[in-house]
Amino acid sequence: MNRQSEWFRVDSPRGSRRFSNLCWARIPVRGAMGFPAVGISSYIGEDLIPTLPSGQIVFIPQGIVMCFYGIAGLFPGFYPWRTIFRDVGSGYNSFDKREGIFPISRWGFPGGNRRICIQFAMRDIQAVKLEIRGGFYPRRVLYLKMRGRQDIPLTRIGEDSASGETEEKAAELARFSRVSIEGF
Repeated sequence: MNRQSEWFRVDSPRGSRRFSNLCWARIPVRGAMGFPAVGISSYIGEDLIPTLPSGQIVFIPQGIVMCFYGIAGLFPGFYPWRTIFRDVGSGYNSFDKREGIFPISRWGFPGGNRRICIQFAMRDIQAVKLEIRGGFYPRRVLYLKMRGRQDIPLTRIGEDSASGETEEKAAELARFSRVSIEGF
C-alpha cells in the first residue's frame, strides 16, 4: 500500500503474513502431529489415522518415543506460525521532503528491539537501485543507494512481485526523491 502527496510518501512493505508462508508453516506441524498419533494409536491398539498403521509398534518403548518426537517436532513447527502471527518484517518507509528525512520502521522479533526504527537524511540518497535476476529463482530487490553507507533494501529479498511492478515502484520512488535509477 502506497500513499503519496507532493511532499510526503509512505510505502508499506508486507511482512511475513503471506499466503506462501501460511502454506509452508502447515507442513512441519502436520508432519509432527503424525508421530504422537501413531504413538497414541499403539497405546490404545486402534489406528487413529488409517494411513498411519501402528499395528507393529509396541507402546513401550517405540510408542513413547514416537510421542516424544511429535512433541519435539511441534516446537520448530510453531516457529513459522509465530513469525506470521507477529507479522515480522512489516512496517513502513516514509519520505518527507519538507523535513528532509527518510525514516524506516519494521516489526522484528519479540524482545527489547521489537520495533526497529532507523532515520536517514534524504540528501544522502544517491540513487534508487534495482536488482533483477531471472532464472529458476527470480530475484527482484529494490534498494536505496546511500552516500557513505551500504545499500538499504526497501523490498524483501524473497518478495514475489512482477518485474513491471518492481520497475514501476522504482520509477515512482526515483521521481519522488529526484534521484536516478541504477540497475536497469
